[in-house]
Amino acid sequence: MALLHAAPADVARRSDDDLNPDARIIPDGVVPKPAAVLVPLVPRAAGLSMLLTQRTAHLSRHAGQVAFPGGRIDAGDASPVAAALRETEEETGIARDFVEPLGYLDTYLTGTSYRVIPVVGLLRPGFTVTPHEGEVADVFEVPLSFLMDPQHHERHSREWQGRERFYYAMPYEGRYIWGATAGMIRNLYALVYGRNA
Repeated sequence: MALLHAAPADVARRSDDDLNPDARIIPDGVVPKPAAVLVPLVPRAAGLSMLLTQRTAHLSRHAGQVAFPGGRIDAGDASPVAAALRETEEETGIARDFVEPLGYLDTYLTGTSYRVIPVVGLLRPGFTVTPHEGEVADVFEVPLSFLMDPQHHERHSREWQGRERFYYAMPYEGRYIWGATAGMIRNLYALVYGRNA
């Protein structure tokens, strides 16, 4: 993972608009809210896997979606890493002592005006998962080999305000990994394999 960034970028290099130069949803001039997510990699006997969460169906935003654990960076957070570890502990019950931060992906700007700093971390086996009942319906793992196979980086589209918008999707065993989460996974692929994404 030596190709990861050693420090988070101030400017977002990736966004929900990457595949949509003619159908942008991120407005100009909006000051995005700072956020951080953990991109947890778990060493298993069969190889590395990536831990993800599925949000509960009753949430007002992003209900039922697959996401990395994370959220807003609070004033009391010492760094994006501290925010990502705090949010991970709150959402999944995984103690921060099990996480070894490795580096950063490109900063990512979402259509909901969040400037997300993805923190890649090695998650040592032996952790206990206790999902936050109000936010997280499930915590699950996907083999990293599946997510790093470009054949699984599908381009899907939906109509938005009369225009077709494209996004990455990586369906896996009934889970629909898409949008910003898939975009960040695609960025990990690009950094590790030196490919444009």
